[in-house]
Parts: sequence; C-alpha cells; structure tokens
Amino acid sequence: MQRYGAALPLALALLWLIAPGARAQAAAAMLERGNGPEPSTLDAHRCQEVACGNVLRDLYEGLVTEDARGRLIPGMAQRWSVSADGRSWTFTLREGLQWSNGEPIDAQQIVASFRRAFAPATAAPFGELFDALDNAQAVQAGKLPPQRLGVSAADARTVVFRLNRSAGLPALLTLPIAFPVYLPAVEQYGAQHTRPGRLVSNGAYRLAAWTPQANLVVEKNPRFHDAAAVAIERVRFQVTEDAAAELQRFAAGDLHITEVVPPQPLPALRKRFGAQLRLSPYLGAFWLGINLTRPPLRSAACATPPCEDRELALRRALTLAIDRDKLTRYVTGLGETPAYGIVPPGIAGYTPAAMPWQSLSQTQREEHARALYRHAGYSDDKPLVIELRYNTSTPHRRLTLAVAAMWRQTLGVQVRLRNEEWKVFVQNRKQRTITQVFRGGWIGDLADARNFLAAFGSDGPLNWMGYDDAGYRERLAKADAARSEAARNAWLRAAEQRLLNDNAAIPLYFYSSKHLVASNVRGFEANALDRHASRWLSLSP
Repeated sequence: MQRYGAALPLALALLWLIAPGARAQAAAAMLERGNGPEPSTLDAHRCQEVACGNVLRDLYEGLVTEDARGRLIPGMAQRWSVSADGRSWTFTLREGLQWSNGEPIDAQQIVASFRRAFAPATAAPFGELFDALDNAQAVQAGKLPPQRLGVSAADARTVVFRLNRSAGLPALLTLPIAFPVYLPAVEQYGAQHTRPGRLVSNGAYRLAAWTPQANLVVEKNPRFHDAAAVAIERVRFQVTEDAAAELQRFAAGDLHITEVVPPQPLPALRKRFGAQLRLSPYLGAFWLGINLTRPPLRSAACATPPCEDRELALRRALTLAIDRDKLTRYVTGLGETPAYGIVPPGIAGYTPAAMPWQSLSQTQREEHARALYRHAGYSDDKPLVIELRYNTSTPHRRLTLAVAAMWRQTLGVQVRLRNEEWKVFVQNRKQRTITQVFRGGWIGDLADARNFLAAFGSDGPLNWMGYDDAGYRERLAKADAARSEAARNAWLRAAEQRLLNDNAAIPLYFYSSKHLVASNVRGFEANALDRHASRWLSLSP
C-alpha cells in the first residue's frame, strides 16, 4: 500500500474548499444520479417503470440500442435485415459477446431469454407491446408453450423473429423486456438473481451494490464489447422520491444529474442554475386513471343504459372541472402543456385526437361540468365522496391537491387523498380492487401512437382502468392490419377518439423533460424518450 505522509491533511483541506460540484467528482470519482423512487425490480423482463429502466439500460444491452440522442444503433447485433413483407427479421450477433461473468453469449441463449420473458410465470408487464410477435399473446396467456414463440436461432450468431404483421421491431428491442437475462442465475436463485454478486448482465456496467431505499451502484463491465469507449467507472443511482430534497442535494454538489426538477417559478430556476437546467420536449402524457370496474364511476351491477349514462356524465363532469391551464402554469410550471388527449404531439405522421369540448372556455367547461354532475345524481346535499390515490412524490402531491381543490370548488366533491410508496401503489393500481381515481400516465417506450393506446385494448396488467370496449379493440385491429402508415395512423386516431369520448381517463398535461445537469457532465443530450444511458456520459475536470 502506498504511503502519502503529511501531505494528505493539506490535500483534504484544499479539496473541501473547492466548488461543491468539483468536490463531488474529486472525492467520489463516481457519477451521482438522482433516480426517483426505489426500483421495483432489476428483473429486466418484469420492469415497468422509469426508475428500473434507467438502471437496466446501464446493466444490459439488447440486440438494438440507442445512442445519446435516442437514435437506433447496433447493440448485441452488428446488423439486421427484414423481409419484403415486413414479417421476418434477421439479426446477426457481434463476434465474441460475453456476459459480465466472462461466459460467451450465443443466439440460443437470447432465444431462451425471450421464451422466459413471455412465459406466463414471468408475467412481463410489457409483453402486450409485442403483440405483433408470432404467438406472443398465446404464449403469455399459457395457451401455447414458450417454444412456439416466434423467435429462433438459425445458428450461433443469428436470431430470427417471425411477426404476424408488419411492425417496427428494432425499436421494440430497445425495451428491457427484450434484454437477455442470464438464465442459470434465475434457475439457481429465483427472484434473488437480481442481487449484487448474483446478477449477471451484458451491458456497459455490472451491479456492484444495492442498499434498499438509499442507492444502487453499478461499475464498468470490462467484458462489454465497447468497454474502451465507456468513460465513467462507477455510477450511483440515488433514491430521490422527494424532488425538493433532490434539488438541494444537487445544489450542494452531491448529485451530478437529477431525475426531475420540483415545481418552482421558471425564471427563478434559470437565474439560480443557468445552463445546468435542461428542459426539452418529451413523449409523455400525465393523466388520472379511473377504475371502470367498480362504483361510483362504473357499477358492475348496472346493466341498463340510463345508469351507464349517469356514470359517463360523472366521469365527464370530473374531467371538465379541471383547469389545465392553471395546472401547467402554476403547479407544474416547467414547460408542460395542457393535455386534452392521450397521445402527445411530436409523433411523425400522427395527428392526436382531443376531447370534443377543448374549444370551450374554462367558464363554459365548469358550467357544463355542474350540469353533468347534477345529471349523475349528485348535489351539495348529496356530494360525491371519492378517493384520489398517488405515489409518494412532491410534484404528484401538489398536483393531486390542486385537482382535489378544483373538484371541491367547482362541483362540491369531497376528495380523500391516498399517498402510497411506489411498490404498494403499483400493486394496488394493477389489481383494480381498492382504487377509484389514481395517478396514471404513460412515458413513451417508442415514438409511436400505438404505444400510448395499446394497454387500453387488452385485459393485461397495464390496463389499470379495466377499460373494456369492443369498438376500441376493433379500431386497434384495423390499425394493425392497415397497408399504409397513413391508414394506420387514421385508425389509431379513431381509437384514441373513442377512448376520449368514453372518458376512460382524465388527461391533464403532456410532459417536458426536466433535469439539472452539473456543468462538468459531458454527453447529456436531449431526446424525445428522455433516456440517458451512463455509457454516453463523461465527467470533465
């Protein structure tokens, strides 16, 4: 061990006097990232939220990946091709691919991982996004064995996918469900294969440590095929559910990148942080979900049209009573825009649908909301009592408080707010047993309108509302069968319009990407899906 002698105390004293951001870099030699709530899992096939996705994109790489600007580039596959009818895709692997434990990766292991992803026992939440993959839905439902899934290995370096319709498969292969999971660890450790010392990955980083409800550390994977280009040796993902506290940690030099920025006046933030504040367009929609399987917004015992009409009137009243301009100006206030639909703007070739009353003034909307509220059977003497559920987060709490106040002031609704830790919230939302109105929304996995609409068309784990409409499913099916992109988008828009007419969800706003990024971080690029893998970043002196 090298000895430093008496010079060390002086060096430490000088280090403490330098700027906080530089102190964090020099003291830790590690990238510190805010990451929102505790990741619900590091099982790539079971991940369904941003917090685990951020970490998994450092730990794993799919056949296709994305560069810093979100453009598709080769991952494990060095090249790929598609048949003339768009239904057969062939991927050729790079030579010499290895797991983080040094074992080789071949095509058959990738095929086996896909079969595990779609096996019923895995219950992969994003499986329904792969409905174009041959037999994927039947395999996930247990109607066919995993061996019938439309993916095979032609040889040790060739993976072939069979589709039941033309689809943009490469973009789908960037999702965590398409990452290769090391099955010997799953067989040996079961659900515990995601723990440090057991998780075997294939990406730019490998898992070094995980302290629940505190942080997660990844370290550079020397066996990654592009390890020489990975600049940062270690990354610590910090649990930062409190956005205000996250901002203070950034200001103190304890974080290089924040996951969000708390609602504050934009001029003050710009004055305080200057170019470190990064705002950009983002394919994401925030809406409130409605449990359509239970009273008071849908009664399972009600089968007569007048009753259904009253429930629809109540859902529309709640939707109309919210002033989205006030929400985005005074509550969120960081570049978000009012939403009157489910699909955000910015998707090439797609014209989003909108609520039919969008052109009304807020005063007209509120008058209409009160009339619908009375039609639904509610009044000052008989107010609606409803529960609004959200996960722990400063911005979400501010938003739900504002919505509750608008419902109370405009309609007289009595709102009970329910705050839950992320994992509990996700489980309750998925089960559809105790929820009434809840925080929902969708962050785009792909720059495709269908990605925002698919969950409403099945009874899968992402249909938190329990929306069940044959006309909606028919429109999605016609979009899938369309022979041109224009026809496909037209049918998708018709499906979105039907969803909005049914008031199955309450759109509030479209996201903006908002982060604080330290001045010495290089390579952080804005992109529509707001993905920032650590392999593209570096820390300058």
